[in-house]
Amino acid sequence: MTITQPDLGVFETLESEVRSYCRGWPTVFDRARGSRMYDEDGHEYLDFFAGAGSLNYGHNNPVLKRALIDYLERDGITHALDMSTVAKRSFLQTFQDLVLRPRGLPYKVMFPGPTGTNAVESALKLARKVKGREAIVSFTNAFHGMSLGSLAVTGNAFKRAGAGIPLVHGTPMPFDQYLDGRVPDFLWFERLLEDQGSGLNRPAAVIVETVQGEGGINVARPEWLRGLADLCARRDMLLIVDDIQMGCGRTGGFFSFEEAGIVPDIVTVSKSISGYGLPMSLCLFRPELDIWEPGEHNGTFRGNNPAFVTATAALETYWSDGSSMEKQTRARGEQVEQELISITEENITDVKEYRGRGLVWGLEFHDRQRAERVARRAFELGLLVETSGPESEVVKLLPALTITPDELDAGLSALARAVRETVRETV
Repeated sequence: MTITQPDLGVFETLESEVRSYCRGWPTVFDRARGSRMYDEDGHEYLDFFAGAGSLNYGHNNPVLKRALIDYLERDGITHALDMSTVAKRSFLQTFQDLVLRPRGLPYKVMFPGPTGTNAVESALKLARKVKGREAIVSFTNAFHGMSLGSLAVTGNAFKRAGAGIPLVHGTPMPFDQYLDGRVPDFLWFERLLEDQGSGLNRPAAVIVETVQGEGGINVARPEWLRGLADLCARRDMLLIVDDIQMGCGRTGGFFSFEEAGIVPDIVTVSKSISGYGLPMSLCLFRPELDIWEPGEHNGTFRGNNPAFVTATAALETYWSDGSSMEKQTRARGEQVEQELISITEENITDVKEYRGRGLVWGLEFHDRQRAERVARRAFELGLLVETSGPESEVVKLLPALTITPDELDAGLSALARAVRETVRETV
């Protein structure tokens, strides 16, 4: 693909140096539909990024867009804090009928603010309030958000350093297979809990991602998650599952923990819950944990009514028969896995491992800088992929759940070519 030099002047002179994604994709995007984005010069890109998981149903999904336009054109409420609105009522009822009730989940629903880190902050705050303890246990390579409470349970050293102050009351434990199976699951964790001299304050809760997205696509085994749930129950700790990126069907089931057969005490949801990329997040918890005082946790933008509208439309469109969406996602995931097997076999000395579930996959190389080169070449070939892991050593695939088999094939072919051609770069 021939790309003319874009006009990036205003971004480079006026926008903060903190910007990141635009550095890897140096063009100016203009429009998007489904799994395709277009820059201002008309160049087309297949999107295997999906708004970092915020666009599970693709860009400008026509069904969701129609619902949103109709709502806005009739002057539907846009901003309402936590006031009762028709849009909120419709979402809550639909969420209960299509998501919670069919799965036997008794959760209360809290709207903590517009982003994932807002949901995590409210989950940690509630756990501490319920248990009357400060300590929270998280896991190696975890990522839970960029506000201070979320950073305290995040593993990435670069992101933690940005806090500028001590991040306290969080203790990391080894994630599944962190020690390559050489140590029984939770041996260290259990020992610290039972030893009065360990220095570990009794935790209020444990927070975990079933698949660590930003951490490098590290997939927890169902038996490990079941063991963690059992440990939490035995030791009087609440179990929080952060489903912000892996929920809303990304791994197959609506929630990523369904495969393990566990029921967390608290669940955080964001990103694709609105269905359209609009800011929205939920904190779900068992009814007996709902000990909030009115207004004890609030926020100006916790009631995003346009997001309620698109979220309701997404649930009605894709989850009224949840099994069909789940089957489609798993089928698309098998398609990805087969191509990753081929890429691995073709580059057997270069690829360290591929791993994933549903429609989230990672490709790791022995050369820790290789993933960045692959992502850069993929962009030149018209494919958007990001990297993840503590050293950005994993190419991360996060296509929309609505992507077609042909689009998936085209993107995977571009990825395979990018891998081959970055080999030649280093020879």
